[in-house]
Amino acid sequence: MFSLPLLSFYSLPIFFFFFFIFYLFRFFSNTSQKNFPPSPPKLPILGNLHLLGPYPHRSLHSLAQKYGPLMLLHFGNTPVLVVSSSLSAREILKTHDQAFSSRPKMSIARRLLYDSKDVAFSPYGDYWRQLRSICVLHLLSNKRVQSFRDVREEETALMVEKIRSHSRSSLSSLVNMNDMLVTLTNNIVCRVAMGKKYDGAGEGKKFTELLAGAVELLGVSNVGDHIPWLAWINSITGFDAKVDKVAKGMDEFLEGVVEERRNLSKRENGESGRGSRDSEETQDFVDILLEIERENAAGCSPFQRDTIKALIMDMLGAGTDTTVTTLVWTMTELVRHPKVMKKLQDEVREIARGKPNVTEDDLEKMHYLKAVVKEALRIRAPVPLLVPRESIQDVRVMGYDIAAGTQVLINAWAIARDPLTWEDPEEFRPERFLNNSIDLKGHDFEFIPFGAGRRGCPGTLFAINVNELALANIVHSFDLSLPSGEDLDMTEVNGLAIHRKTPLIVVVSPSSF
Repeated sequence: MFSLPLLSFYSLPIFFFFFFIFYLFRFFSNTSQKNFPPSPPKLPILGNLHLLGPYPHRSLHSLAQKYGPLMLLHFGNTPVLVVSSSLSAREILKTHDQAFSSRPKMSIARRLLYDSKDVAFSPYGDYWRQLRSICVLHLLSNKRVQSFRDVREEETALMVEKIRSHSRSSLSSLVNMNDMLVTLTNNIVCRVAMGKKYDGAGEGKKFTELLAGAVELLGVSNVGDHIPWLAWINSITGFDAKVDKVAKGMDEFLEGVVEERRNLSKRENGESGRGSRDSEETQDFVDILLEIERENAAGCSPFQRDTIKALIMDMLGAGTDTTVTTLVWTMTELVRHPKVMKKLQDEVREIARGKPNVTEDDLEKMHYLKAVVKEALRIRAPVPLLVPRESIQDVRVMGYDIAAGTQVLINAWAIARDPLTWEDPEEFRPERFLNNSIDLKGHDFEFIPFGAGRRGCPGTLFAINVNELALANIVHSFDLSLPSGEDLDMTEVNGLAIHRKTPLIVVVSPSSF
């Protein structure tokens, strides 16, 4: 009577043994048929995280010299495809753009950006497509960018006057260009996004500190995203508390901005009326987003209060940090290369002759200026590793099999230094962009400082206008040089963008033209 249960008892281990052998056979059979990209050896638990070093874009560039332009790493549990050539970037960003069009789940972005309800970090899908359409059509179209021309010109003129005030008392003086350019970009972006500046004491100081903290945190790689069971470390170190504090502070600030504007609109126009603030000439981003919210209130649109705040955060973060970083590095290269500075000044001063300030009408004629900006973006890409992508399906790239769920890092810094594309790539030489059809709008994969494809930066035109106008006015009005006997510290600091470790302090003298 016990024979059947006894037989089953002894049969179970045998059954599981053969099942395990069958599973291993299937696993290794399937794996052996896959052709994965080359990979460096990895450590248990960490994978290849130990190979990143303090400057990941440089470390990954060095690894690519050995393992190739398509390289598979593992950050903890996360497979990461590293792309380091224009050809492989074209495959990812154009040929297979849709397959690599999503974003990985990033806990810091999720906490700072309302569960990633923004356009930069939201996953690929209908929600992202709606936000992208709003940005392209209503916020950052050519027409909208041009409508903010007066803001850019007014704030640039104020910056020039502020610099000039430092040099009126003597023939020359030291100026912290970081401070000047941070104020400029913050003022422009705040006026465009929220209708006013936040640059004074009290509320303005608090906002500036919160924004700087948010941008800094968005540039941090969280170990818990790659090794989930180590996420508790952030609680011990106080990192989680810091993220929560910044997120809470920014939310309170943005909530106040949105509520103030909504109440103002009600007082001026009534609950459903439209008034003078709705004219295209006077609308800022908050106006436009609230209008879209009203239009979609009766439907099932996902466009809600958190979406508005997340999009404003995108504009504030990307519009200030990367722009000021580009300007500071451009000025750095100019003071390092006096001949380039002189050639740029000659062009700008000839075209703007007799004018107190350069206007945007003048910029189209300044071909060397545009070449200088491009070359600065090439050699000092503000975001050397583009915002990570993630594959949404299995795909074959350049003969290699890439699994769904693989993160992708595009090393734009390495691509812009490829000696197969660029002659003497380590030299700052703006002339390479004269009579050269390579642009920075994402069509030429040898040069992609703003990304390309579906997830390329929608604010490229806005950023370039600010960069060109600010740079032209500075070199038009002033002669700049390094303090006598001082070396220029070129040390980098990682973040959302790659900053100078020390502020750029220069001697500024009113121009003698």
